[in-house]
Amino acid sequence: MASLRPRTIRGQLIASLVLFELLVLAVFAVFLVHEQQNELQQRVDRRLEYQGSQLALQAGPLLAENKTEVLQGLVNSLLQFSSIGSVQITDLQGMTLVGTDPAMKGTLNLTSVERNYLRSLDKPTLFTLKDNLREIVAPVKVNGQLRALAWIYPNEEADRLQLHSLLRITLVSAFAAILGCTLLATLMARTITKPLNVLTQATRQIVRDPEDTSSFPLQVSSANEAADLTMAFNMMVASIEEQRAGLNDTLALLDSMLANAPIGFAFFDRKFRFVRVNQFFASMNQSSISRHLGRTVFELFPDSAAVPLQHAIDSVFESGTAVQDLELTAELDGQPGRVRSWLVNIYPVHTSSNAVRWVGAVIVDTTQRRNSEDALRKTEKLAAAGRLAASIAHEINNPLEAVTNLLYLIRLQDSLSLDTSRYVELAQHEVARVSEIAQQTLRFYRQSTLPITAKVCELMDSVLTLHQGRVNSLQVEVQRFYEPDVELFCFAGELRQLFANLIGNALDAMMPGPGHLALSIRRSRSWDDPGVEGVRISVMDTGSGMTGEVRSRIFEPFFTTKEATGTGLGLWVSAEIVGKHHGTIRIRSRAAVDSQNNGNLRSGTVFMIFFPLVRGEEIRAGSLQANSQSV
Repeated sequence: MASLRPRTIRGQLIASLVLFELLVLAVFAVFLVHEQQNELQQRVDRRLEYQGSQLALQAGPLLAENKTEVLQGLVNSLLQFSSIGSVQITDLQGMTLVGTDPAMKGTLNLTSVERNYLRSLDKPTLFTLKDNLREIVAPVKVNGQLRALAWIYPNEEADRLQLHSLLRITLVSAFAAILGCTLLATLMARTITKPLNVLTQATRQIVRDPEDTSSFPLQVSSANEAADLTMAFNMMVASIEEQRAGLNDTLALLDSMLANAPIGFAFFDRKFRFVRVNQFFASMNQSSISRHLGRTVFELFPDSAAVPLQHAIDSVFESGTAVQDLELTAELDGQPGRVRSWLVNIYPVHTSSNAVRWVGAVIVDTTQRRNSEDALRKTEKLAAAGRLAASIAHEINNPLEAVTNLLYLIRLQDSLSLDTSRYVELAQHEVARVSEIAQQTLRFYRQSTLPITAKVCELMDSVLTLHQGRVNSLQVEVQRFYEPDVELFCFAGELRQLFANLIGNALDAMMPGPGHLALSIRRSRSWDDPGVEGVRISVMDTGSGMTGEVRSRIFEPFFTTKEATGTGLGLWVSAEIVGKHHGTIRIRSRAAVDSQNNGNLRSGTVFMIFFPLVRGEEIRAGSLQANSQSV
């Protein structure tokens, strides 16, 4: 039954109207037929009474005069009326005297119902036979005495035809009215359904493509409720478009903040899988965003960091309470001694039902900060040691001058033996050496903040003097290849620090010794631009050398191969010093054990530094630029 129901408003409206009209027509037809039948019955009854009365009135004198032929003519003349089917006159015993059917004469053809009326009658009587046929019997009196009965059988065919004709006219009129109302309802329904169809198509278009609002606003072509609905729909779409624009702007801002924020963002589901990360977090793990999605924390973090992170995420899902300042540390795979650390803040992401749908995490890689703190502590220790060494050197320098003067006065004595004089001379030499070491130590601590013109060879030798003890203990042979009087406008203290870092690294690489250390200082030209003159400084050793991987990272801050004894800042600071003086560095190195030579070739490292001969203004500008970058 539901499948037969029209699916459109127009169809439902027309079907409802037709059904209503058919119902009204049926009720009207039943009522009309009933009324027409009653009216027809009354009309037939009146006519039969009249006809029966007239026949009885006219038949009485004819029976009195025994004019049977005339009476037969009278009976036959009644057949002219279409409403009369047959007529007969019987005596009081039911014997037919005359009738419209000659065969009926002299016979008893009355039915049992008719025989019930063979009695004294005062007036015409109507009765109904078993077939619902109406019949009338009228008394025929002669001189006031009942002599016979006149029977008239009506012919209802004409009345039935009239009734059928009336019904046909009624039905045709009704169907014409139904058709007219249906057409009118169709036209009226079209005015209603047309804007609704437009709304339906527009709604489907929005469902297919929510961004396409090119067909809006919809045209309003009427002034009824459908027009109000169309106008309301236009206002709704305009409001949605405005809200979508604002939402898109907000989402664009949030996406931009999430993508470009200098901090890691990640979101997890209940299975501890990544559902979204930003680019900074992906770059932090040196992987793409797509490689994070769908993977668990154990696939991207070492176990020592993944276990507490998973427990924290599970806690936030269960309690809905944020976890703040969770510190994670893990040793990197394949890099013993290198520890990576993170600071994580975890918070719940609620849905409209206030349930925790996801868990968000703000992740900061604190490895560099921790390394910086460790290096700062080591630097503070070194600075304290430097201050202590400078203080000691200063305090030692005063008695050394007294000892030197006393040795000089002793040497002037004539009574000294030859051996004593030789011992005094040797003591003067050693005291002078101790004084030189103290002076070099003070020079490191009391560095000048302004560039000066310095002799590079003297700066190199002053640094070498400080490392002379290690040179002797490691049995390192030092070779100097100096061009005389090579000068450079520079920060002398920073160049001492540069040479100290290079020589110290070279001696560390040659442990436990012996080895060769070659120092070269000469005038040269730039590798990149032969027209630029400058100074080239080379520090060459026969130490363990560096692999390609180590060589590519030696200037990174906090990268070190010395484990507990190194800070990873020496060569990084050295590169900053070279850049500050507009210099360039080139490195050549061969590791002690190489997969290609199986350790058969000699190992070692060469640092070659070129400093251009720049003016004072240029090096000061470079110093200011370096300071601003460090800040």
